Amino acid sequence: MLAQLCHAAWGPHETVCMSALTILIADDHQMVREGLRALLKAETNFRVVGEAADGLAAVRLALQLQPRIVVLDLMMPKLRGLEAARQIRQQAPRSKVVIVSMYGDEAFVVEALRAGAHAYVLKEAAASELIRAIREVEAGRHYLSPPLSEAAIQAYKEKAEKIGSLDIFEQLSPRERQVLQLTAEGYTSGEIAAHLSISSRTAETHRANILRKLNLRSQADMIRFALQRGVLPLHKPPPES
Repeated sequence: MLAQLCHAAWGPHETVCMSALTILIADDHQMVREGLRALLKAETNFRVVGEAADGLAAVRLALQLQPRIVVLDLMMPKLRGLEAARQIRQQAPRSKVVIVSMYGDEAFVVEALRAGAHAYVLKEAAASELIRAIREVEAGRHYLSPPLSEAAIQAYKEKAEKIGSLDIFEQLSPRERQVLQLTAEGYTSGEIAAHLSISSRTAETHRANILRKLNLRSQADMIRFALQRGVLPLHKPPPES
């Protein structure tokens, strides 16, 4: 199925396939994905090779399709965009991440750069900004969407590098961060196990380790931490069913 998707997106001619800038879109709203797909497919040599509706699917498809660009929503169910970006950077280093977000706070920009994103584009920006960001990233440069200042990129990167082991969230392993988000979203240990292809006992062990490492006592504490840390947004429409 994935091979057919790639073939259909790239077209029937292998020479076109080889020269195309392949792009994976990840957003939890179908209308947004459709809009992004139409925008990107209208550009010369842009080929949308796949779509994901949650962060876990985005990581899985990035590993399978190896796109040159991954356009990631900042906040997604099952695995937020920043954590997906971090895992893509580690597991599919040839894919470069462009974050799209409604949040313009410096903290989110800093964390996106720490996660390995090459560009940060605000959803309120003109469509041309996303195209520009993708082309800048493909050329080996970073890009921040206005009103974020391009001149601030280096300052953001330097600040991001200074934030390290002191961040309690960074004490969690990638798997524990996945379990934290799924737990905060209300999934049971059995449901988490199914999503992550692990046993229920392993999911419970991860939850216990999260509580210990973060010095929390209950699932309610985990939800509060997730909201404070930006793992879950304070205000966001529910994801698609």
